[in-house]
Amino acid sequence: MVTVSAAVPHPRPHVEPAPRTGGGRRRSVGVALLSGAAGAALVLLSGGRTWAEGTTTAARSVITKQASGQDVTGLPGGLAIAALATLVAVFAVRGVWRTVVAEALAVCGAGIVAAAVTGATDTAALDEKAAKANGLTSAAIENVTHTAWPWVALAGGVLILIAGLLALRHGRHWPAMSSRYERDGTPRPRRARAAAPDPDRPEELWKALDRGEDPTGDARR
Repeated sequence: MVTVSAAVPHPRPHVEPAPRTGGGRRRSVGVALLSGAAGAALVLLSGGRTWAEGTTTAARSVITKQASGQDVTGLPGGLAIAALATLVAVFAVRGVWRTVVAEALAVCGAGIVAAAVTGATDTAALDEKAAKANGLTSAAIENVTHTAWPWVALAGGVLILIAGLLALRHGRHWPAMSSRYERDGTPRPRRARAAAPDPDRPEELWKALDRGEDPTGDARR
């Protein structure tokens, strides 16, 4: 009696799919660019707006004085311009230099935040304007009010800081400008050179001339 045993198939091992990191990297590039550009725009916009306002008395009349963000402190505007240049430089360098530039971008954002917090309650610019109105070395400023524009600058600094942190976290995977290679590091394939036209077929010679090729080039070699 012959016993036939059927082979029992082994269960296929379950393989977890590889995580898709390409989409996340592209998103981080977009978020960093948008965050950095929007943050710099907010800082530059707020710098030209009124941060503080007060009154002083000159020649027995009450005069209202205003101080813009640039009057209070020029640091946020300068750092915002530096942040824009640094944001572009992130894609122009690679390796350790990209990390250095990303750190500089984050420092710009942190500096803007600190300057905005300090300038939100500063009255030195108003005091200086009151002194000029009275022709004195110092004068009292009264009824001081502060606007929300310093906090707009602070929000812009936070956005720039986020862009810098994203560059530090994901920057090593971002593409660089003017790269001669694909993202996987392999050179781009070159176009195959067209075969030399057959001298016995005049129509091929005319087609080569129309393409701007020298139909006798290979014959002379």
